[in-house]
Parts: sequence; C-alpha cells; structure tokens
Amino acid sequence: MFEPDDIREWRDHDVVDEGGSKIGSLESIYVDTATDQPAFATVATGMPMRRRLVFVPLDGARVGPGYLKVRYAKNQVKDAPSIDLDGVLPAEEESAVFAHYKLEYRTGTGGERRLARR
Repeated sequence: MFEPDDIREWRDHDVVDEGGSKIGSLESIYVDTATDQPAFATVATGMPMRRRLVFVPLDGARVGPGYLKVRYAKNQVKDAPSIDLDGVLPAEEESAVFAHYKLEYRTGTGGERRLARR
C-alpha cells in the first residue's frame, strides 16, 4: 500500500486490476473520515467526451512502477457508481458505493459522512 502522504504523486497514474488490465487513471483519493486513511480511489474512465469517475476500494491495493493495482476486476469497477469529472459524491449516495463492492457502510456517530475527498 502507498503512504497517504504520497497520494498526490500518484494522480494520473494507471489503475489496473489484479490481472493487469488497465481500468483508467487515478483522479483522487477518498479517505475514511473515522480513520483519515485512504479508503477509495476515483478512476477516470470512458471515452474522451464521455469520461466519468468511478469508485474503487483501496483495501489490498498495491503500487508498482507507474501504476496502482487494485484487487477488484475491471468490469466490476467500471460498473461501480460514478460521478462527473468535476462532480462530488453526494452524501446520500455513499452507501451505494459501499454496497456495489459488498462492503459494510456506517455513517459516523453523529451521522456525518464516511468519505472525504483528498
């Protein structure tokens, strides 16, 4: 796993699945608000005029020379909830991101968001 301090250096690097298939390029990182640790990445995918950002969990992610390898299949990631390139994930849609990957979702004790963009 990469260190949180190195996140900005990885922007625009390739994101690949376990088999090495390119999913897209790393756009940003969302941290878990409870731990302040990287939890999800947004990956730019699609054709130049129809690009969007899809979410992929970072649990089990590894770095290689010029890429970030995630443990989720390319097709699963491409079917994940997405936002526009300049969009923001609405709080009410966070649970759908977790559900897509069959991950448990809980808001903070005061009902606050679970994810924050870095």
